[in-house]
Amino acid sequence: MDKLLLLGDEAIGQAAIDAGLSGVYAYPGTPSTEITEYIQKNKVAKEKGIHSEWAANEKTAMEAAIGMSYAGKRSMVCMKHVGLNVAADAFMNSAITGVNGGMLVVVADDPSMHSSQNEQDSRYFADFALIPILEPSNQQEAYDMIYDGFELSEKFNTPILVRITTRLAHSRAGILRKSPKEENKNSLPTNLKQFVLLPSIARKNYKVLIGNQVHFEKASEESTYNKYIDGKDKSLGIIAAGISYNYLLENYEDGNVPYPVVKIGQYPLPSDMIRKLYEECDEILILEDGYPFIENKMTGVLGDKKIKGRLTGDLPRDGELNPNHVAVALGLEKAKEDYVAEVIAPRPPALCPGCGHTDVFLALNEVMADYGPGRVFSDIGCYTLAALPPLNAINTCVDMGASIPMAKGAADAGMKHVVAFIGDSTFTHSGMTGLLDCVYEKTPITVIISDNDTTGMTGGQASHAEHVLHQICKGLGVEEEHIRSFIPLRKNHDEAVKILKEEIEYEGVSVIIPHRECVRTLERKNKMKIKAKKIN
Repeated sequence: MDKLLLLGDEAIGQAAIDAGLSGVYAYPGTPSTEITEYIQKNKVAKEKGIHSEWAANEKTAMEAAIGMSYAGKRSMVCMKHVGLNVAADAFMNSAITGVNGGMLVVVADDPSMHSSQNEQDSRYFADFALIPILEPSNQQEAYDMIYDGFELSEKFNTPILVRITTRLAHSRAGILRKSPKEENKNSLPTNLKQFVLLPSIARKNYKVLIGNQVHFEKASEESTYNKYIDGKDKSLGIIAAGISYNYLLENYEDGNVPYPVVKIGQYPLPSDMIRKLYEECDEILILEDGYPFIENKMTGVLGDKKIKGRLTGDLPRDGELNPNHVAVALGLEKAKEDYVAEVIAPRPPALCPGCGHTDVFLALNEVMADYGPGRVFSDIGCYTLAALPPLNAINTCVDMGASIPMAKGAADAGMKHVVAFIGDSTFTHSGMTGLLDCVYEKTPITVIISDNDTTGMTGGQASHAEHVLHQICKGLGVEEEHIRSFIPLRKNHDEAVKILKEEIEYEGVSVIIPHRECVRTLERKNKMKIKAKKIN
């Protein structure tokens, strides 16, 4: 078959198409975004009519994927690690319902928090849900695991979590494709009550899930993605999970590791392989990118033999794993301090030149100067950069949609002139329910929905809020005379200040919608128009 040069994310997208995918559901979130974008742009996916529109958030994406599985088709849902928090209700319950058509949940974790609020490790979620995990060590394995994963899902009637990390998602390698498969035909579950989680049914399904654990474990022992690789030097045994196996190989010429190695790509952990390693070797070094998931399971369980890893300080407790960390743990080199030449000045990120958010914050800062600091609750988006100089305009950023409920809580505590700042896409993702709470209780709060017609932070994907924000706010019960708007430009600064001042003084719920298209998406549109004219 074809050989393609692909990002890890793109390899996952291609594999899903080749495996007979009928629909991918996702909300954009780095480092997972390119999976869905690849499918959206793929010619074969378009010809087949594979669903690839963005969902409003990860929870609705997960639920739609479950629905497609219910109908017998193969579905995939993609998100970053914090997105799994949003989808957790549906995710946990999907383990109890099981699947009909194969369903893969692809989660891209972000060790070192390159673009995230935390470093959480999604393997814990799958372990909590009692479902299998696939974790590729390279781009080819990412392709193969997705291609084979749908069959594994259908074989065991279970969703499968596929866990990748930033470095694999965003690095490129050659991929050898397999023969494309046809999509499943529509079919209803054999048991039409399988997806009805009334307690009496859920209890039966849960017993089935518990009973399947022995089959999941047997599949891991027999999996081609788990290997016991013998070595002559038994003074150390190594367990290497996912991409950390590649980091191990990079430290030895031709990948010839002198120690016995258990390579982990499929979970539950292959206990027979690990027991053999433990019995043969003096010490065990555990390599994993993310939390000490395997290390926690092993420490103190098998005996007194020394287990080394992130918990013991042999590897850094936080951040991405890399080949240098592995080299230090193996005693191949001394730890090096990161060095940055003095001539390189720090350059913190900033909002793009000409960004509409900037004009909103300039007006907001002028108004809030009359009320004192610490009253602006913000959210996840490009505008979070307003926490930094020179704007210094916001005081919080916790999770998607938190700005409005946090501002409400502060108002409930007696704080006056409280402002919530949120973007258009984040508002439709998870901000609407917070606004509904405010309307229900008539909370004195001003909500600024800074509308730039896109999901800007992750690359300019379509926003579900386009042209409907006013109607949504009105439908949620905000009084129409207190739904205001302006165009955020320097020439409109005085108008913006006037509107902000009036609504912040209002003792009730008000919404202000500054609206101007993202300068980056507008720039791309103009380039495409120019290109189209040249072609014609």
